[in-house]
Amino acid sequence: MPNTRLHKLNQWLGSLPENLKLDLSSIQAASSDASFRQYFRILTNREDCPSLIIMDAPVDKEDLRPFLNVAQLLSAADLNVPKIFHINQEDGFLLLSDLGNTTYLSVLNQNTANHLYQEANLALVQMQTRADASQLPLYDEALLQREMDLFPEWYLGKHLDYKLSEAESKSLGLIFQQLNQNILAQPQVFVHRDFHSRNLMVTPTNNPGILDFQDAVKGAITYDLVSLYRDAYIQWDEEQQVDWVIRYWELARKAHLPVHADFGDFYRDFEWMGLQRHLKVLGIFARLYHRDGKDGYLKDIPLVLEYVEKVAQRYIAFKPLIRILDASRKFVRPDGFTF
Repeated sequence: MPNTRLHKLNQWLGSLPENLKLDLSSIQAASSDASFRQYFRILTNREDCPSLIIMDAPVDKEDLRPFLNVAQLLSAADLNVPKIFHINQEDGFLLLSDLGNTTYLSVLNQNTANHLYQEANLALVQMQTRADASQLPLYDEALLQREMDLFPEWYLGKHLDYKLSEAESKSLGLIFQQLNQNILAQPQVFVHRDFHSRNLMVTPTNNPGILDFQDAVKGAITYDLVSLYRDAYIQWDEEQQVDWVIRYWELARKAHLPVHADFGDFYRDFEWMGLQRHLKVLGIFARLYHRDGKDGYLKDIPLVLEYVEKVAQRYIAFKPLIRILDASRKFVRPDGFTF
C-alpha cells in the first residue's frame, strides 16, 4: 500500500470508536484478488472479536456500492458473509468481520470434500431460493458475449499470438451464439459469479463463509455450480464431479428450484455453461498476465484448457473449437514463446 494511502487508512482507523480497541501497529496483508482490491487484517484487544478485515478499494479503480448492496442481500438470506462495521466510501475503505484464513482450497481432500461440498451445495441452494436477485444486473447476452470475446482477444491473440482465419472466426462466432441461446434459456437466479474454493471459507458455524461476491448478477442457475465443481484451482475426477452435481440437483428439486426434471438435460446445461465460463477464464488469466503483470494465474491455464477441451469433444456443435485449439497449440509465436 502506498504511503499516502496508508496514511489515509491510519487516519480513518484512528477516528473510529475507541471501543473497537484496534491495534494500529498490527496491520498485515491478508489477501488480494484479481481486481485492484486488497485486504488487510488488523488485530484488536477484544476477546469477542480478536481481529477484523480492512478492504482497500481505491475509489478511482473500484466502486464499493456493489459490495455493500450484495452483502446486504446475502446477509438478509442468512448466508455467512462478512459483517460491515464501518464504511469510508470517500476513500474506499471498509472495516469488516474476519471469516478467518482457512479457505476451502487449503483443506479440500478426499477425506473432507464430501462434507465441505455438501455444505456448499446447501448454501448455494439457499442463495438461489432466498437471496433477492431482482435488482441485480442481468447476466444478459451482451455480457456473456463480452466475456467470451476475451478468449480470442487475449488467450488466442495476445497470449498465443494466434490469428483466427475468417472461417475460424465465423465458426467461433456460431459457437458463441449457441452457448448464449442455451444459457439465456436456463432458469435465472441469484449468481455469485465466483463461488469456488478460494472464496469459500471454512467457519465454525453456518459454513461456508462467502467472499468476493460484489460482481453478483441475475443469471443462469448452473453458473455457480460450474464455478464450484469445475474449479480453476482444484481438480476432481469427472465421476466425482457428477456425483456432487447430482447431490445439488436433488437438493434444488426439493427446494422447488426450476431445474430440469431429467438430470441428463440439467447436466448438459451445466456443461455448456461451463464451456462459456472457461473460455472467459482463459481470456481473463491471459489478460491478467499481459495487461496487469500478474503471472500467478498462468499455472492454472492448463486445467481450464482441459475443461474446455473435454466438453468441446463431447458435443458435435463444438468440434470447430477443437480444431482451433489444435491449430493454436501447434502454432509457434514469432518470439518462440510456447505454452
